[in-house]
Amino acid sequence: MKFKELKLIIRRLYTGYISQYLGRIIFALVLSIIVAGSTSAIAWLLDPAIKKIFIEKDQTYAYLIPLAIILSFSAKGISLFLARTNIIKVGFWICSKLQKQMSEKILKSDLQNIESKHSAKYISNFLYDAGLVQNMVSTAVLNLMKDTLTLVTLLSLMFYQNWKLALFSMIMMPLAAIVAKSLGKRINKAGMESTTLSGMVSTLISETLRGIKVIKIYQKESFEHERTSKAINDLNEKLIKIGVIQIRATPIMEILTGIMIAGFIFYSGTLISLGELEINSFFSFLTAMMLAYQPIRSLATINMVIYHGAAGAKRVFDVLDEQIEILDKDNSKELKLSNAKIEFRNINFKYNSTIEQAVKDISLRIDGGTLAAFVGHSGAGKSTILNLLPRFYDAQAGEILIDDQNIYNCKLVSVRKNISLVSQDVILFDDTVEANILFANPAASKEEVIKACKFAAADEFVHKLPEGYQTIIGENGVKLSGGQKQRLSIARAFIKNAPIILLDEATSSLDTESESKVQGALKQLTKNKTTLVIAHRLSTTQSADKIFVMKKGKIISSGKHQDLLNSCEEYKNLYSKQLK
Repeated sequence: MKFKELKLIIRRLYTGYISQYLGRIIFALVLSIIVAGSTSAIAWLLDPAIKKIFIEKDQTYAYLIPLAIILSFSAKGISLFLARTNIIKVGFWICSKLQKQMSEKILKSDLQNIESKHSAKYISNFLYDAGLVQNMVSTAVLNLMKDTLTLVTLLSLMFYQNWKLALFSMIMMPLAAIVAKSLGKRINKAGMESTTLSGMVSTLISETLRGIKVIKIYQKESFEHERTSKAINDLNEKLIKIGVIQIRATPIMEILTGIMIAGFIFYSGTLISLGELEINSFFSFLTAMMLAYQPIRSLATINMVIYHGAAGAKRVFDVLDEQIEILDKDNSKELKLSNAKIEFRNINFKYNSTIEQAVKDISLRIDGGTLAAFVGHSGAGKSTILNLLPRFYDAQAGEILIDDQNIYNCKLVSVRKNISLVSQDVILFDDTVEANILFANPAASKEEVIKACKFAAADEFVHKLPEGYQTIIGENGVKLSGGQKQRLSIARAFIKNAPIILLDEATSSLDTESESKVQGALKQLTKNKTTLVIAHRLSTTQSADKIFVMKKGKIISSGKHQDLLNSCEEYKNLYSKQLK
């Protein structure tokens, strides 16, 4: 990361987040002044302690100086505790705000943006990157204030005691800072690499959990284990490298400290013999010098914490800065439905990840309260039609009208609240049966939930669950069969009571018995509703009011089942293949 980019990120963090807690930071600064002053006081008190107590044997000072030392240590400890507590809170509040903003942004983001990024990377943004920002604020801000002030006060004390010794000491201090800074750069580089590797491990673990059935059926356990093990080993090597670099600082700093103290004692002895330094001042100076090494080391390596935090902030801001295309226009109106008639006019759409258009110059009309089916080979554009209606994606050209109102001029909320979706990929939450159904209509009563389940042919199996409607169904309904999950999905759509129903191959993955039950539930759901259905089995399209035959993103024919058998070769071939 270049310094210019670092400055921009730090400025954005300050103006958008840190500045809100400026009062707390000023309070921490005041506490840091007390910490710095009490640290220097501890070193300074050795001067009168040796002179008055041990040399002059003054009994009064024998009581006063120990009391002053206790007060100094107490002031330092309490102030440091309060300062750290205060700044840690600020760090976690900022982290929390970033996480909430990311959550809101993801929920509002376009599907194309979300689908272009692996889910594990979003999790890494939430847990790891936001944590780096928290650590930077909690550690770097406080240390920068506390250690700078402590170093200034200790250096001032050293010059006060003896300016010649102070100058001598300052010759060695930059060497310690240079060593610490050099090690910090190496740690920073290894840390950046470990961040990338950590994301890879998260991705692999996520894919393993999601694809465990596929891994087992194709006997790829060893392959996946080796792949994950390699990523973990690479990550551990980087983390070990960081640890070794950090430990490497210890012998180097010890050697430098030894050289420094040896030189200091030799030079101090000369000054004492010349009468330019008293023994009490010598011990006070030595204590101040030793105490000064801790803030020097801390300040020299603080850039590592800042760079890591800034890198984490950059990845968080990349999420927050993603452009949202599907938004309400100015002066958008509420969509008002009468009979839910749908019309597509010259619709063209292309996914960002593809070159060819998914649908080309699509024009169609579906009367309100009727059932329209879309058939065709995979990739014909059927699902795209269904995705465009609730504005999961927006067409690049053309208009979509519901009851003669252009949905692109209507508020998103008013469009989507009038549409229910039941797809082959059922999404259920790790919650109770009741909570999953109420997700579509939180205001519904328990009686309405039971009624919806009865219409969806789900009430019977729900009552057999261990805790009935209060049974936790697991991640994505893992404790239920495919047919049971689908019927809960239908119950959820039923309780929403939307006038438009989208069925995306809702029965394609079910066995014959489950399909029969689900088909019965779907008839209840779609009764007197405008329904768009993607038919996996063409036997289900025979009762459709209108069938649209699609091929390569275009509608090549439309009509009723028998008419299409007589007039459309593509439909006839599709139907004939399924009869075999």
